Order: sequence, then structure tokens, then C-alpha cells
Amino acid sequence: MMRRRILIVAEEPDISLAVESVLEGGGFKVDSFNDPLLALKNFKASAYFLLFLDINMPKMNGFELYLEIKKIQSRVKLCFLTAMRIPRLSSI
Repeated sequence: MMRRRILIVAEEPDISLAVESVLEGGGFKVDSFNDPLLALKNFKASAYFLLFLDINMPKMNGFELYLEIKKIQSRVKLCFLTAMRIPRLSSI
């Protein structure tokens, strides 16, 4: 039985690692990138069951990445990720 593959693209390595860990624990095969341009370069049509894309990333945001991926694969399932940054106590 082939495991379904999921792509995660998130700026923060801690976020992608946490999501990756949960998904792999659920039996999925996960590819993870912290650079949206590298993720786009390595994207293959029909390779992924689902995409998790961070909304706020440098170089290319999640919406822009999604539009570029749709040029390669017109129908994709996706979930956008976002997180609120909490300031360090020393900066409050």
C-alpha cells in the first residue's frame, strides 16, 4: 500500500517539523521545505495528496506559491498555515 504524500512549506523550521511529525505519525509521507522557491522548483504534478503552505514567507508568500503550483497542477488540495508571532518578554 502506497502512503499518501503531503508537502509542507513553512518559513519556520519548528512549525514545519511539528506538522511533519504529526503527519508522519498518522502514516503519511511528508516532504518539507522552508524556502518556497526551492519547494516550487522541486514540485511535481500529481505527487502530493495535500499541501500545507505558510501564508507569510519571504521571497514568495503562500498565496503566490499556490498560484505558481496551480500552473503545474491545476487541481490541488491545500491548507494555508499562519501563526501569530509572540514578542520576547525582553522586548515588551
